[in-house]
Amino acid sequence: MLRLVRASYLKSSGAVYFRTNCMKCKEDGRTEFSVKLADGPSLDDFVLGTKEPYEGKLKLEKGEKTRLRLPPWLKTEIPIGTNYSQLKSQLRKLNLSTVCEEARCPNIGECWGGGEHGTATATIMLMGDTCTRGCRFCSVKTSRAPQPPNRDEPVNTATAIADWGLDYVVLTSVDRDDMADGGAGHIAATVVEIKKRRADILVECLVPDFRGDQESIRKIVESKLDVFAHNIETVERLTPYVRDRRAHYRQSLSVLEGAKKCNPNLITKSSIMLGLGEMDQEIEQAMRDLRTAGVDALTLGQYMQPTKRHLKVVEYVTPEQFRIWENIGNELGFLYTASGPLVRSSYKAGEFFLTNILKSRRANDVQKNAST
Repeated sequence: MLRLVRASYLKSSGAVYFRTNCMKCKEDGRTEFSVKLADGPSLDDFVLGTKEPYEGKLKLEKGEKTRLRLPPWLKTEIPIGTNYSQLKSQLRKLNLSTVCEEARCPNIGECWGGGEHGTATATIMLMGDTCTRGCRFCSVKTSRAPQPPNRDEPVNTATAIADWGLDYVVLTSVDRDDMADGGAGHIAATVVEIKKRRADILVECLVPDFRGDQESIRKIVESKLDVFAHNIETVERLTPYVRDRRAHYRQSLSVLEGAKKCNPNLITKSSIMLGLGEMDQEIEQAMRDLRTAGVDALTLGQYMQPTKRHLKVVEYVTPEQFRIWENIGNELGFLYTASGPLVRSSYKAGEFFLTNILKSRRANDVQKNAST
């Protein structure tokens, strides 16, 4: 008799199949399947993908021109399902863009499809799908003079989010250096519209650097968002090579620090991509710089080349190494550290974790006000 056993592979990123003959062993009556199961991979091995170490090449040598093959832990399933189709349809009707699509996120199937908990989430990208910058890692379209933002977008976005009944929503945007405030007023207006319709909803904004303008940062903070996010993207040495020339490592740190100064109770968040040629000591230094800037939450994920025109992957970091960085993040005192190959700055597990923290803070505030 043949039996098919299916095991979840990382973040719903595929399936591992085993086919076994269920014949009884003559010596002790145990089935051949039981023997193989006892000697076979454990649950941890399923999470990592395989019992045997991956023997493929994980890092390019200096000057090497070839491209690395995708390791098994980064292969994701095709996005399908009712939730995925419905969410895509609603976004198109309201003329809304998502970073999930524009940045070709590998987690789109899980997030839009609902994942194991059946909760569909999406990160809305405001002010269109065209950026004024041209970072070498990003697949979003670029132009010096994009179309003006849709004035109805704050209301449309708030309407859609209210209808989805989400507890937590992430708003991000393209860079708009063509606008006087970098689009800060437009983002802030969207947050205000959302809160007007759903006062209980938690809103995270993943924002540009606004060229370091502190007044633009203040507009975002005063919109009453719950999480202020801005990504440094990579280590300081690689920033001029990876990001647009107008983006600066220290400028990004000042954005995060400025938001914290405006509201010390606001949760701030950032993200680092790994696999671009950074060294371990540089990663740890970047993490320390973020803590010095008061950043509370950090995500670390694998850089994946979106097209042949973009930067090559220099190294595929193993899941084991990502766990080491997570432990270091916890030791440095981050409120939350999400570190893994498929983790992105907008990462559903992290958002649920922050939801619990924010709701607990709200409950404590209510209790304090009641007692006074």
